[in-house]
Amino acid sequence: MRASPVRIRIGAVALATAGVSFLLYPLLRPWEDETTVVGATAAMSSSAWVASHGFAMIGFVLLGLGVLAAWGAVHRTAGEPVALLAVLLTWVGIGLTLPYYGAETFGLHAVAAAVDAGEALDVVAIADGFRYDPVAVTSFGLGLTALAAGIVALAIAVRRSGILSPGAGLLLAAGFVLFLPQFFAPPAGRIAHGVLVAAGCLWTAWSLWTSGRTAHDADVDRPPMSGHLD
Repeated sequence: MRASPVRIRIGAVALATAGVSFLLYPLLRPWEDETTVVGATAAMSSSAWVASHGFAMIGFVLLGLGVLAAWGAVHRTAGEPVALLAVLLTWVGIGLTLPYYGAETFGLHAVAAAVDAGEALDVVAIADGFRYDPVAVTSFGLGLTALAAGIVALAIAVRRSGILSPGAGLLLAAGFVLFLPQFFAPPAGRIAHGVLVAAGCLWTAWSLWTSGRTAHDADVDRPPMSGHLD
């Protein structure tokens, strides 16, 4: 059964909000030189650090809801099987990614705040020790890889469905395929990536919203069933 228009539209709103959140992430993030104690302390101890990374985490959660709505929107089309795969990969990817973001957001902020208050800690060494810990970085890398694969699967499902905009799916997929590489880009490149992800989310959200309206119109126009069963 295809998801109700209301559920699809809720997913569209979630996806649009995710796009805005992913844009606010690099826009609000402090861009100090984190290879120095002064720069790392200034960046990580700030409220902007927590807010920006918090927006990223909100974006991931809402992205999962948007992908779930897209699966419902393409139900009983040629894109449905791949859309289910997209849901599974996306949610696994989000689950593996969020713990890293949580530690980055709250753990490094607490360490930097302690240094700022006069504690004798090497914030750069602690940050690098966490960021490049084999288990942490592997989980993070696998999470973003699974997430990228999930959004690529969603783009394929969108194209096969004939309901949602193929261009929107491709733009969204491009943003998440580049999510891991963008960490090696300068601040301007990371902000540009935020714009790309936001554009993909907003376009896909609009496509979902209009598909929900189409489904609602079809339900309204459908003639009532006869009360006779014989």
